[in-house]
Amino acid sequence: MDDLQDGSKDESFDPALIATVRLAMVPGVGPATRRALLETFETAEEILAAPASRLREVPGVGATLARRIVAACDEIDVEAQLELCRRSGVTLLTEHSSRYPRLLREIHDPPAILFVRGTLMPEDALSVAVVGTRHCSHYGRQTAERLAAGLARAGLTIVSGLARGIDAVAHQGAMKAGGRTLAVLGSGVMNIYPPEHVALAEQVIGAGAVISENPPLSEPMTGSFPQRNRVITGMTLGVIVVEAGERSGALISARHAMEQGREVFAVPGRVDSRMSRGCHRLIRDGAKLVETVEDVLEELGPLVEATPQADGRVIHHPAELQLNDQERLILEAIDTEPISIDAVAVTSGLPIQRVLATLSVLEMRHLVRRVSGNLVVRK
Repeated sequence: MDDLQDGSKDESFDPALIATVRLAMVPGVGPATRRALLETFETAEEILAAPASRLREVPGVGATLARRIVAACDEIDVEAQLELCRRSGVTLLTEHSSRYPRLLREIHDPPAILFVRGTLMPEDALSVAVVGTRHCSHYGRQTAERLAAGLARAGLTIVSGLARGIDAVAHQGAMKAGGRTLAVLGSGVMNIYPPEHVALAEQVIGAGAVISENPPLSEPMTGSFPQRNRVITGMTLGVIVVEAGERSGALISARHAMEQGREVFAVPGRVDSRMSRGCHRLIRDGAKLVETVEDVLEELGPLVEATPQADGRVIHHPAELQLNDQERLILEAIDTEPISIDAVAVTSGLPIQRVLATLSVLEMRHLVRRVSGNLVVRK
């Protein structure tokens, strides 16, 4: 299936792409229902061609939804949406696209399509979400900016939701540090919400991308924001909650992250602060208490798939982002098979005393381990 890319000159669109977008635009066809339909019919084209009686045999599909699916080909003008995307520089990615975020593809309810303004890069696989309350304190703003900027300098992409408060500060902190940032919207990518963040969205597009699973001109709907939160956490290695009240939407993000097997971090605050209660509850429930960038990098653990960086490095563990040249040189001399410390010294060209001291640092950062007195292995 071909995706719609920026600058496409084709006069017609791939039928499979049209069917995928059309099905995603049917009101009531959410991720769970789409998955159930695909288990029965295999492709979006087969679903849209099926009679209502067959559709109603699928769990979660009632008479009303079946009628909507049957009528979709006549009532939903997909070609107009795709033409709007093409004219407006909006890229549309399906699950089958090589640029669709790998981590997001692995969750149990990935979006069928992503509308993207800006650019997704391979290094965005090394990303962390920073979220929190819209009504943040000075402490919350200061902490969110410090963590987002520090993680961005280390080489991680900062993901958030472009909302007022902590989200906006996280995007700004990443950009001030010269890093990448991605904003996942509950509205369409051409209908920025909140409206006062239009200029911020343009800045984010220049430093990464704004993303939505909703058509470009979609209005922000109450139910779309919890759905949006699962995308924020699904495309990241972990989520940091900076400030959150007891009913904050950031706690929904934390719950999604737990269900998706992502790391959950929470920043502690004042015990008498209403905005810290959600974070303290998360910590009591097992979230990692985070104070520094190092707390996050060391806790994220090894990556399932090595991630290339813009400078040519290939990262196997987020903690590698903090290494200096000497530490990186010694780590590169160690593989997943045991190797002697003497051999590491020969390969790296460094004195044995310096190798031993550096190995101690790499062990503390959980990047290598000793398997015997003189053998080390990469974790």
